[in-house]
Amino acid sequence: MKARRARRAASLALLLAGLSLAGCTNFFEIPVETPIKPKLDVTPFQRVLVAGFVGGGTEDVDANMETVRLLRSQLRTRSKMRVIEADVLPLADIVARQVKEGAADGANGATVPQESQPQAGQLPERIRDEKDLEAYDQIFANVDYWKQLGEEHQNPLIVTGTVLFVPHSRSGFVQREEEVFDALGRRSVRPVRTYRDRKGYILRPKFVFIDGRTGTQVYSETFREEVLYDAQQNTPALSSYFELMDRVMPGFLGTLSNQSIRGTRFLLK
Repeated sequence: MKARRARRAASLALLLAGLSLAGCTNFFEIPVETPIKPKLDVTPFQRVLVAGFVGGGTEDVDANMETVRLLRSQLRTRSKMRVIEADVLPLADIVARQVKEGAADGANGATVPQESQPQAGQLPERIRDEKDLEAYDQIFANVDYWKQLGEEHQNPLIVTGTVLFVPHSRSGFVQREEEVFDALGRRSVRPVRTYRDRKGYILRPKFVFIDGRTGTQVYSETFREEVLYDAQQNTPALSSYFELMDRVMPGFLGTLSNQSIRGTRFLLK
């Protein structure tokens, strides 16, 4: 009996709710903007230097050059800091030079700080994957180098890091929508699973932020994005790079400046 009464009460509540919604023939769309605070406090800096990156992966795209150009372009319009126009640093070559100098100093009996110099003999000839990049990470702990660079450019916030952009392929079942018509000519769409070979790229940038006044690292963040196309589709590597960087850019900018998420809400009347 109690269960029957409960069901009747629930049915009545649903009926009243339906009548109430039916009377709400007007609705209003209200834009909503939610502010997001930056992850890094950049108030001590008036200038920003996107110095250079250790790039690796496909040779079809100069990951160092393209990343520096893109970040500088974005920061000119999205940041209050002044973007320094300087030559792009060939960071991989700089690391290799430091390795040779460190090895020479060691042979001459000089003391080379282990925390600030890459280990000799550990640099790969070509950067193909994330493991190869690990040998270059010690450059970001070379306080003396970054402090000297900061002094040359009036102590800015320095943006550097690594960028890996590599080809990628995958095979498997994917779902697509297929348009069908019945005997009366009525159209419908149904999901169909098909086995496909796909190819594309993986982008893995690591952004390192260094205080140009002290040469010390203050923040770092790594992103990973992937895009796949049909194997028959011929997409230029540079186009895929910009497509993936477009996904990364909100996260990068959110580190340095106030961002906002825009959406809408609906009010019934």
